[in-house]
Amino acid sequence: MEYNREWQVKLGAIVLFLSFLACAASDGLGQKTVACEYNRTRALVLVEYASAVYIIDDASLLSWTCSRCKGLTKGFKIHTLIVDVQHCLQAFVGVAENMKAIIIAFRGTQDTSMQNWAEDLYFRELDLDYPGVIDAMVHRGFYAAYHNTTLRERVVGAVQDILQARSDLGVMITGHSMGGAMATFCALDLSANYGFKNVEVITFGQPRVGNQAFSVYYNEHVPLTIRVTHAHDVVPHLPPYYPFSQLVGEKTYHHFATEVFQRSSLVPIFPEIE
Repeated sequence: MEYNREWQVKLGAIVLFLSFLACAASDGLGQKTVACEYNRTRALVLVEYASAVYIIDDASLLSWTCSRCKGLTKGFKIHTLIVDVQHCLQAFVGVAENMKAIIIAFRGTQDTSMQNWAEDLYFRELDLDYPGVIDAMVHRGFYAAYHNTTLRERVVGAVQDILQARSDLGVMITGHSMGGAMATFCALDLSANYGFKNVEVITFGQPRVGNQAFSVYYNEHVPLTIRVTHAHDVVPHLPPYYPFSQLVGEKTYHHFATEVFQRSSLVPIFPEIE
């Protein structure tokens, strides 16, 4: 099997859920949004990219012939595949003509990476040094996974290279679980540090990544963001949020907008993948 059964179950549940979901949004800080920007078609496409990035057969990814490289992602052309063995990370950047967009997908949590960031759940935050940010703090492990590995340089380089030849393309970013956290930092990096406009993000089951000041800053720079979550997935509840934030100051974690939440207990399963 190209990736384990657990992710087949989780991503299979998301695919079925997205096929009939009515949008219910919140801003991640307990407030309802005025309007929901959820686009089901985009979500159905991006969940397939979030699934495909788990494939460990590099050749089938580069040729886009893997078992998850069909359906709504057919015709996708990978520009850059990044495999960081040392940090157990993987991502790809390419062009989806049917979406008129550059697609960036980050792989989610593996056994090793889950252990690494779970050890840092409590208060292991650092100050975010981005233009115009005030008091924003982020999870040290998630920040490092994007900024302090091979991912950032190669992802940004690939996007810039593609746009030099194809300025007509938008940018869409996705990821599942920890991959959603890295998608968050990538989107904010492109928007706040490189001046990219209208970057779109759809993540699936992502954890919290920063404090309330970070959430406000992120919402200002990447408003076209959807977090798809599931009632039976613990990851979106981590790192923990403490409602009595005065006890821990600005260190408690907050989600940012906009959440699309699934309450259903249905958990369909993808067919076995050989």
